[in-house]
Amino acid sequence: MKSKTTTDLSPLHKTALLTAGLAQLGLFAAAWADLSGRRPEAVNGSKTAWRAGLFVNTLGPLAYLLTGRRGSTWTEADVPDQTGRVAVVTGANSGLGLETARVLAQRGATVVMACRSAQKAEKAAAGIRALKPRGQVVLMTLDLNDLESVQAFVAAFRAKYDRLDVLVNNAGIMVPPLGRTAQGFETQFGVNHLGHFALTAGLMPVLQRTPGARVVTVSSIAHRFGRMDFGDLNWRARRYVPMPAYGQSKLSNLLFTYELQRRLSAAGKDVLALAAHPGWASTGLQGGSGGSTLANRLFAQPQAMGALPSLYAATSPDAVGGAYYGPSGLLELGGNPERVSSSEQSHSGQDARRLWAASEELTGVDFEI
Repeated sequence: MKSKTTTDLSPLHKTALLTAGLAQLGLFAAAWADLSGRRPEAVNGSKTAWRAGLFVNTLGPLAYLLTGRRGSTWTEADVPDQTGRVAVVTGANSGLGLETARVLAQRGATVVMACRSAQKAEKAAAGIRALKPRGQVVLMTLDLNDLESVQAFVAAFRAKYDRLDVLVNNAGIMVPPLGRTAQGFETQFGVNHLGHFALTAGLMPVLQRTPGARVVTVSSIAHRFGRMDFGDLNWRARRYVPMPAYGQSKLSNLLFTYELQRRLSAAGKDVLALAAHPGWASTGLQGGSGGSTLANRLFAQPQAMGALPSLYAATSPDAVGGAYYGPSGLLELGGNPERVSSSEQSHSGQDARRLWAASEELTGVDFEI
């Protein structure tokens, strides 16, 4: 009896085989990427053994995804008491910033909601106050799109507060059309990185006076496809493409964080610089298109879950300076927070120093540690 070949199969059978094959390849790729990105302590067993299993066993990818990954159980209930502490959260009127501010206030912190829109901030603050938090909620105007607003915020804060325990550089914009800040920077690079660079520099004297202070900067999975073009950081010579520009700004967040921690450590300071990312969280950052809304409903985790890595970095006694925290689930898209890895480029000391120097020059800020 002649054996059947692919040409003998019906179109339906061919489609089924192709679909099954593609699904298996997808599982393999997902499991391999997840395994490669995990720290050894976040894997049940040996990475080498799991890699062998992925190749040998057709069910290996599924087995790894089900049993090989060690998950985190940390939730907002694990946030330590924040009574007496002062926190600044940028972009706290919505999304991840709102959830971060809410939890910190409920745990007893005085939370300064640093927001551009006073009207939106007041509405958000009223929502937190309605929960009767143990801490205070204070509104202060901050527009990261304008360095003069950053300077005004720093002056107002330093005149009112003599301590700052946590600065959460959370505010950000994602894939807008080409725009320019008040000082002419490309908006994503200007708001997501340069504004926070200048803000952190201005608040550093207060942070240094506060024992155990932390700076948490929110990055993104998108940093992995970010590339630093030091000859054209503000997209003047290149054709502007929103997503690569966003990736560059999020890579800048990590380069800044790691370099800040290196400088703090070298100076013998106990301020910690940490980074976090939310995975895929259902916020307004992705825009309001029908496709984005549907994708968020199908795949995104709630924004309260997306805020957990920032909260972990800001408050957990186990968090360490120079570390990056994100969701513990598949491909870091969702789940409870844990320490995660970042791209090789994000750890480039040379790029970090170049970015620091460029940021000082562009903002006119002398960032002293």
